[in-house]
Amino acid sequence: MINEKSELSPEQREELLRVLKARFEKSMNRHQGLEWAKVQAKLEANTAKLWSLHEMERTGGEPDVVGYDEETDEYIFYDCAAESPKGRRSVCYDNEALESRKEHKPKDSACNMADAMGIELLTEEQYRELQKLGDFDTKTSSWVKTPSEIRKLGGAIFADFRYGHVFVYHNGAESYYAARGFRGSFRV
Repeated sequence: MINEKSELSPEQREELLRVLKARFEKSMNRHQGLEWAKVQAKLEANTAKLWSLHEMERTGGEPDVVGYDEETDEYIFYDCAAESPKGRRSVCYDNEALESRKEHKPKDSACNMADAMGIELLTEEQYRELQKLGDFDTKTSSWVKTPSEIRKLGGAIFADFRYGHVFVYHNGAESYYAARGFRGSFRV
C-alpha cells in the first residue's frame, strides 16, 4: 500500500509534469482527442496521486496517458517504456511465490512492488490494448495480472511481443528472470 507520507517536493512535481507533458506531446497516437491541459488540471487537483506516477517514472516505466474513462472522469496511464521497466525486473509474481522460495530469492515480487507504488498490474486485455499503440516488450516480457484459478495452481502469466504478435505464456509464479518485469496502470 502507498506510504501516505510519500509526497513530492514542488520541484519534483514540476519536473514530473514537464516530463509527462513532453511524452504526451511526443506520442499523440496514444491519446488521440485528449488535451494535455485537461490532464494537467486533473493531476494538479490530485497532487497526492503524482507520487505513484513518479514511482512509475523512477523505475523506468515511462507512464503516458492511454485513455479517458468518461464514467469515472479519470485519465488512464500505462507504462509505455519500449521494454519492461528496468527498475522492476528480476521479480517473481507475488508475495506467496516470494515466500515459497527457500534460496536464491528475488529482491521482490511484481504484486508487492505494484501495491507499494499504488498501481495495478496490467491485465492481459490491457496488455493487448497497449500493443495496439506500438511494439512493446520485443526483447523482454512482463508479468500480467493472473486469474485466480491459474494462481491457485501455482502458475502466473506473462506476455511479450514477438513476430508481430502478442504472446501470453505461463510460468511458475516463483520464477524470475533478468528480462522479465511488469507493467502497470494508474488512474487519476
